[in-house]
Amino acid sequence: MNPVLRKALLAAAYAAAVALFFEGASRAALSSDGFFRRVAGNDEASWRLRWVKRQKGQRRIYYAFDDYHPSRGWTLRPGLRGVQAFPGKKLSSNTHGLRGAREYAYDRPSGIARIVVLGDSFTFGEDVDDAETWPHRLEEMLPATEVLNLGVHGYGHDQMLLYLEEEGLKYHPDLVVVGFLPDDMERNLVAFRDYAKPRFVLQDGRLTLRNVPVPSPEGVLAREPFRLKFLDLLSMLGGQYERRTGREQAAMREITLALLDEMNAVAAAAGARIAFAYLPVYGEIDKADPGMTGRERFFFSHWRRGGIQSMYLRPFFLDKMRRGAEFKTYGHWGPLEHQTVAEGVKAYLLEKGLLSGPPRPSSSASP
Repeated sequence: MNPVLRKALLAAAYAAAVALFFEGASRAALSSDGFFRRVAGNDEASWRLRWVKRQKGQRRIYYAFDDYHPSRGWTLRPGLRGVQAFPGKKLSSNTHGLRGAREYAYDRPSGIARIVVLGDSFTFGEDVDDAETWPHRLEEMLPATEVLNLGVHGYGHDQMLLYLEEEGLKYHPDLVVVGFLPDDMERNLVAFRDYAKPRFVLQDGRLTLRNVPVPSPEGVLAREPFRLKFLDLLSMLGGQYERRTGREQAAMREITLALLDEMNAVAAAAGARIAFAYLPVYGEIDKADPGMTGRERFFFSHWRRGGIQSMYLRPFFLDKMRRGAEFKTYGHWGPLEHQTVAEGVKAYLLEKGLLSGPPRPSSSASP
């Protein structure tokens, strides 16, 4: 055999043996629950492997109220009626998959203002009844106004943008309200969170969509045995490094601001106004100091620079706390928290005249 060829074959065999060793070691390590818990973070591989482990434990691939969606990953199943999705609470959806049993035609009725609301589980209303969600309560507070709840649990701002483009604008809204939580920023960095999902990346300053069509849950499970676990482990360790060095935070803010700005542009191009409602949750909801947190200052300063409407709702919680109200400081909101958000959003809309009439005097909903 040619000596050069022999050396090449030996090198290839050695490389293959090393690769097999590392792949085998990675598979063994990641199959250990203790090791997995130590290295898992918020990276894409960690979320996917958590999900796969749940499926191996014979847990349902879908929540009882989810359907697979090829561009957004998942969506609320249409036509639900009184599903016991949460303890002691019932969930319904209309024929278009919006929260609640009420139907809304795409064509807006004459003489009616229409608000489309986007958001994650805090807008969708996890752990509360249909009539207890803040979009539903807002609709009850505003005469001659329809408020359509397009919130979906687990959505990032990327999925909200796609939902607005694909479905929300079909309803010809006068106003789009985005229920904003900083925690959703982490979802904007990955193509797998609760399930497989779309992801935008910035290329030359422009948003570029990836991972569409989104793999179905069954497809993810079918491909899982063939995925290289060594690459998954590298991704997980890399994610830990990105978080420790602050690079993850910088990347989250960059892509999130681009997505929020794109929502604003998409709504404006369709002739609708947009407003972002910063929703206070754990660590913020019971904060006695009325001053803004660092996260709040960052986003409100960005919105103000861009002339974008934004709602500072924490003062409404603080006012009720001073009068003896006790809010949930863990998990998802209850009816009281949803009611308080609805009151704050209503005050802002009336103050700014975003539905009709001239702007009114300032209130605490303005930062």
